[in-house]
Amino acid sequence: MLDLLDALLAPFARLMVALGVPFPDLAERLKAHYVEAARATCDGKPTDSRLSVMTGLQRRDVARLRDFHPNEPRLTHLSRLVSLWQTEDDYAGKPLPKSGPAPSFEALAWEVRRDVHPRTMLDTLLAAGTVSVDGETVTLLETSYQPLAGSEDQMAYLARNMGDHLSAATINVTSDAPPFYERAVHYAALSPDQVAALERQFREGQAALLDQINTQAAAMKALPSDAPPVRFRAGGYFYHEDVT
Repeated sequence: MLDLLDALLAPFARLMVALGVPFPDLAERLKAHYVEAARATCDGKPTDSRLSVMTGLQRRDVARLRDFHPNEPRLTHLSRLVSLWQTEDDYAGKPLPKSGPAPSFEALAWEVRRDVHPRTMLDTLLAAGTVSVDGETVTLLETSYQPLAGSEDQMAYLARNMGDHLSAATINVTSDAPPFYERAVHYAALSPDQVAALERQFREGQAALLDQINTQAAAMKALPSDAPPVRFRAGGYFYHEDVT
């Protein structure tokens, strides 16, 4: 089974090394998640001895880590800003005055978050290429906020996207009837130009679908409902490498 996990562990190890996370720190956090996973799936009373057997960890580690509760990666306020800019009737993706009453970039920024100055948000979006500024007008260039490489926002994206993807795959593998959609197309021995053409087609199609879902989800969220809240995440990826 461990051999099958190499495809997951290899890129994860590369990421940890790139981020400067020492292995002992990772191992300690992984122990905590082992205990949490065992506690959540344990039938009956999750005693230290039982969790120790399920995880292979020593009982003193289980006792020390059993109250661990992982923190959820924070949601970036800039993603919400870009989404509202496209879906709110007052904004509708149109160029906005930099400041002033709604509809303006300043008003939208204050609506999203009161403890971060609109100028800070604007500078970050400019640096990421999400918007452009011409005089006193701010124009939305992208349909989503893509953080700068290596930034804290990008790490938060990675954590949530990959976490939800792996959660869906894990539940599918451990369920009799896989409940989540997860599909991929894979070919080898294509030329670089052929792969590039397919990637362009995928990017265009994926962007159009995500825009459609974003608009529809925003409209649904605005409707009154007494049902308990449910969150979802839908995404896609395209990966290629040389065949050796």
